[in-house]
Amino acid sequence: MSSTITLSKVEQVELTQRVASQAGRADEARRARLILLLDGGHTWATVREKLDCTDSFIDRWSKRFVAERLAGLFSRHAGQLATTLTPALEARILEWSVKRKPTEGATHWSTRRLAERLGISHMMVARVWRKHALRPHRLEGYMASNDPDFETKAAEIIGLYLHPPQHAAVFCVDEKTAIQALDRKDPVLPLSPGRAERHGFEYFRHGTLSLYAAFNTRTGEVLGKTAARHTSAEFVAFLTDIVAHQPRGKEIHVIADNLSAHKSAAVKDFLKAHPKVRLHFTPTYSSWLNQVELWFAKIERDVIARGVFTSVPDLKRKLMRYIRHYNKVPKTVKWKYFDPTRRITSQSVVTVH
Repeated sequence: MSSTITLSKVEQVELTQRVASQAGRADEARRARLILLLDGGHTWATVREKLDCTDSFIDRWSKRFVAERLAGLFSRHAGQLATTLTPALEARILEWSVKRKPTEGATHWSTRRLAERLGISHMMVARVWRKHALRPHRLEGYMASNDPDFETKAAEIIGLYLHPPQHAAVFCVDEKTAIQALDRKDPVLPLSPGRAERHGFEYFRHGTLSLYAAFNTRTGEVLGKTAARHTSAEFVAFLTDIVAHQPRGKEIHVIADNLSAHKSAAVKDFLKAHPKVRLHFTPTYSSWLNQVELWFAKIERDVIARGVFTSVPDLKRKLMRYIRHYNKVPKTVKWKYFDPTRRITSQSVVTVH
């Protein structure tokens, strides 16, 4: 296959200069040499061999030269028309981001997906999202309380945090159940520069136990106890331990969730026998009001999640050792209610520090 191209004297000189130029662009020199070879009568097969190119390359640039002569040899990029981010366009991006869903079956927008849909730059979408703190790729869970007495119960518990009764102890109590004593089958590879600590995928499961914890809201100290089960009997036994660790006759307020084991007949009998102990239940689906949950998250991060336990007794030993060390420098939780004069509702925000 060949293409007939006839060059004028001026075009020959210009293209020859481009080929010989040491300061010019290599791609421009290659296209100039292509036209000179075609002008010299070389076939496409010869041009392919000399320039190491494809037929589409020869066809595209020979046609552009025939149509526009020297001007057709300059590279061009269709690109995208410059778009100015006007208030109207910004509002349109926000409207699509918040109120509409992709029609391709995806669950959320990405910058490129929305940009393609609106015919704009994906970087423009990213700038608008950054400006308005929109993060479609993020997902958070929540639990809405359906307790009709939410306000009353929440106010009672927050009142114990902000204004505890004088000469009384306030404890947040709960159990962390089914903690697994996992022993790694393969050795743990330690942390090293540029590489995180690595655990083998396979493990031995030696058993489970439950951890009962009572968080003292005034001092931050934790009274802990492990148990093989988490029944009402273990809960009553733990309440007995709390009473035993306080001065005789001291008023004790215990904040707990709505687990059935916390409301059994045995618990009611215990409260009758200990009139100084008062039990306060968090609203339904509102365990976040219980400060001990924050401490449970801490021991989960520090001990349980990455721990290696050779047996259930080893797990118990390491949990109790952590509690002893924690109690040397305990930390309280500071609760702030944004507007104490406002009625507490299920939408009220409590900040934990």
